[in-house]
Amino acid sequence: MRPVSVGEAAPLLPVLENLLAGRDAAILPVPAADERQAALLTTALRAGSPIDDDVAVVVSTSGTTGTPKGALLTAAALRASADATHDRLGGPGRWLLALPGYHIAGLQVLVRSVVAGTTPVSIAPSFDVDDLPGAIAAMGSGRRYASLVAVQLDKALRDAGAAAALAELDAVLIGGGPMPAGVAERAEAAGVTVVRTYGMSETAGGCVYNGVALDGVTVRIVDGRIVLGGATVAKGYRNPISPDPFTEPGWFRTDDIGMLDDSGVLRVLGRVDDAISTGGLTVLPQLVESALATHPAIADCAVFGVADERLGQRVVAAVVLSSAATPEVAELRAHVAQTLDATAAPREVHIVDELPRRGIGKLDRRALATRFG
Repeated sequence: MRPVSVGEAAPLLPVLENLLAGRDAAILPVPAADERQAALLTTALRAGSPIDDDVAVVVSTSGTTGTPKGALLTAAALRASADATHDRLGGPGRWLLALPGYHIAGLQVLVRSVVAGTTPVSIAPSFDVDDLPGAIAAMGSGRRYASLVAVQLDKALRDAGAAAALAELDAVLIGGGPMPAGVAERAEAAGVTVVRTYGMSETAGGCVYNGVALDGVTVRIVDGRIVLGGATVAKGYRNPISPDPFTEPGWFRTDDIGMLDDSGVLRVLGRVDDAISTGGLTVLPQLVESALATHPAIADCAVFGVADERLGQRVVAAVVLSSAATPEVAELRAHVAQTLDATAAPREVHIVDELPRRGIGKLDRRALATRFG
């Protein structure tokens, strides 16, 4: 396995074409603009050491601590993901690259482009909404797609030109976690066709679209956890962990809590390690965030737990306000209690200018817990 420095998209396209055709050895994409991170990944994931012949790409995982695990993705898994995506969206097309190619979401835009025989139009690794109209115009005619994270979509919708450009696309895939309050509604009002995706490096990217698994993907709920199976699942980790989430061949046991409704539509409720144990009860932050987000004074929010001598943990919220009015804690507690048990209501609220995020836009609850704990 050799490290490949990823900056501009064009040099990586022929490499991926060879990998998908089985004509090259495995690669480890690393960021060109971050020498420290590139060196860390190269060392931690043992670039230059032997690896199974069928592994095409090792994708670093987005965990906040510890040694990067590195998902082992085969050419077959990458191609299966690309084919299933195109089938779900209505056929191959041209893609806008707005995410770094060393993350799975950006990498899969490149893979889909290779599979479709098209060249993506890139505005990565930086993202400037002013670039969107010109980039989308440069995509030409035919089916056109983009893959963004929620914070990028939120920024684009605040600019009339960028929002109008996104509305011209056949689909805008949104991954990287839940969308901030009101973003889905604003996207619909702007005519943007949003497809919410769920997946991770270990499943070659998004494998559940708008709650429905892609063709060839199976979703199970085991002890409350989401378990994903099918052709897009990685072989395992470069640096295995215990317990191994890949113990059952062809399946990946996630750290996400979810449920399937009567129609088989998946609802992601939160992560196991984000759950708050307060007064002997378990509170899932994502559910509380959804309740808080319906309050008119809140533009965005994050819920997390901090140590409490009496309760074990207490529920705390950090909120970004949508207006000058600052709601009282009692008001927000009552608002949450309208739809959830009162135990889930935050006992402490902090006003912030913006929420901390990591990677390609995932909410960093750990940083908030450290700041306000």
